Amino acid sequence: MASYNSIPLEIRNAIEGLPEDLLGRSGSIFYSGIEAFSRKSPLYILGLNPGGAPTKAATATISSYLKRFKMLEAPWSEYSDESWEDAEPGTWGLQPRILHLLAHLDFDARFVPSSNVVFVKSRNENELALEKAELLKACWPVHQAVIESLGITTTLCFGSTAGSWVRGQLNANELTDSFTEQNRRGWTSRTHQDASGRQVISVTHPSRADWRNPLADPTDLVGRALERCGRN
Repeated sequence: MASYNSIPLEIRNAIEGLPEDLLGRSGSIFYSGIEAFSRKSPLYILGLNPGGAPTKAATATISSYLKRFKMLEAPWSEYSDESWEDAEPGTWGLQPRILHLLAHLDFDARFVPSSNVVFVKSRNENELALEKAELLKACWPVHQAVIESLGITTTLCFGSTAGSWVRGQLNANELTDSFTEQNRRGWTSRTHQDASGRQVISVTHPSRADWRNPLADPTDLVGRALERCGRN
């Protein structure tokens, strides 16, 4: 069983370096547990930010989340093990869509490092508008430490905001692959790489696109990126 000290020091230092005012906000840091951040991984999952109504309750702050995270004693994933809207764990909203993609790529969500580019909770992206740039910068050192310490070769980003931010930070500017939904909507997911071949995939957001529908499923796009980086 991994402990918090099993997480690379660079990641722990980045977490400890988060601004105090950020730690007091409603939100969370990671969407998978200690096990996922204690070992090398080819894949890192990043959403935009935790969803839901922010609360000022002391038990809902990023600081209180971190205390609970440090005490985790078993592999865990927000996507597979948490009940959203009182539904069975893993069955609500985007949860089953993400689990579908990971299962088809032979991943267990509990062992895939997952987070959000912004740690602060909001009902939607518009609520972040006035401070989004500042929050992205404040949270990035943690993600940079994860990518470097865990040897991440493919970062999967939900939606264009998260994808464009990560691409910019990693200088992943070369378009290498894409998938366009085979439906009337026709949204496109894209893969970019940096000079070393590290991949950043910007996919249609699973809160809007049902990846379980073959016409809208970006799983093969993600699989091809992993293969280019040497994951069989």
